Amino acid sequence: MLARIAGDVPLPAHLRGGVVAIGNFDGVHRGHQAVLERALQEAQKRGVPALVLTFHPHPRKFFRPQVPLFVLTPSQMKAKLLDRLGFAAVVEQEFTSGFSTKSAEDFVASILRDNLGICHAVTGFNFHFGKNRQGGPAFLMDAGERYGFGVTLVDAFRDEGAQIISSSRIRELLAQGDVEQAAGLLGYRFTVCGKVIDGQKLGRTLGFPTANMCLPSEVELREGIYAVRFRRADGSLHDGVASFGRRPTVDDNGAPLLETFVFDFSGNLYGEVCEVSFFSYLRGEEKFDGLESLVAQMKRDEQEARAVLAAVRPLSELDAAISF
Repeated sequence: MLARIAGDVPLPAHLRGGVVAIGNFDGVHRGHQAVLERALQEAQKRGVPALVLTFHPHPRKFFRPQVPLFVLTPSQMKAKLLDRLGFAAVVEQEFTSGFSTKSAEDFVASILRDNLGICHAVTGFNFHFGKNRQGGPAFLMDAGERYGFGVTLVDAFRDEGAQIISSSRIRELLAQGDVEQAAGLLGYRFTVCGKVIDGQKLGRTLGFPTANMCLPSEVELREGIYAVRFRRADGSLHDGVASFGRRPTVDDNGAPLLETFVFDFSGNLYGEVCEVSFFSYLRGEEKFDGLESLVAQMKRDEQEARAVLAAVRPLSELDAAISF
C-alpha cells in the first residue's frame, strides 16, 4: 500500500535512501509513466524503495491563482495511480510562498539530501526547480555529484504521431469531449472521484435513478452524455451512462453536475466516495420538449452505452486496474 507523506514530515527510516521520481505528474500520463517506470527500474536494480516527490497545489495554481487550472489528477487520484504502478510512497510537498523562494541549492540539500536521503533522482529532461527556476537538469546533475546521488534525465515521450504527450493536450481533448483520444495519451481512461450527493430525485421517478457528484469548478470536461464505468467505495465495478452538465430540460440554471445511471444496480449510494471512468462521448446535452421525449432518449443512450462498454478492452495494465 502506497504511503502518502507530507513534505514537512520526516521520512520514515525504511523509506530513506531510495530512488525518487520528481515532478508534478498531473495526469500521470504516458509521458509521466516513462519517467516513473525508469524510477521503478532504478529502484529494483538497487534494491531500494521507489518514491515520488510531487507538489501541491500545482505551481501554476500558486503563481496564477486567478487563472483556473483543470487538474487532471487531484492528490487522491494521483496517489491511487502511483500505488497501482508500484511505488512505495509519494511525498506531497506543499507549494507555499516560503517554498517558492527556496533556492535550487537549498531544495537539493534540505529536501533531496537531508529529508529524503536519496540515492538516485529520476526526472524529465526539462525539470526546473528553485526560486526563479534557477535549478535545471545541468544543476541537478552537478548537485548529484557533489551530494553523492545519481541522476537520470528522461527525454520527452511522443505518441504514435510523434507529438509530445502533455497534460495541456489532454485537457484540450477532454474539453472537446474526446475522451477516447485522451485515454490514448493517458494510457488509461480519464477518471474522476467524488462523493455521491443527494439530488432532486427526478431520475428515480423517470426510471433512471442517478448517483450525483459535484466535480471541481475548474473541470473543463465537455458537457454531454458519456458511456462510463462506476466504481463503488467497496471496489465493485458497474457499467453506466452519465450526464455531465446543467440538465437543460429540467434545470438549465444550475451548476454542472455529473449524474450517473448505474446499470443493473439498486441500493443506496449517498455519501459514498466513488469513481467514474469515461469511455466514450455519446452526444451533447439537449433540451427536450417534455419528459416523455427525454425518457425515450435516455433509453437510447442506455442501449448505446451498453454496446460501447461490451466491446471495450484495457489499454494497459494500469487501465485494467482502474477501469476493469
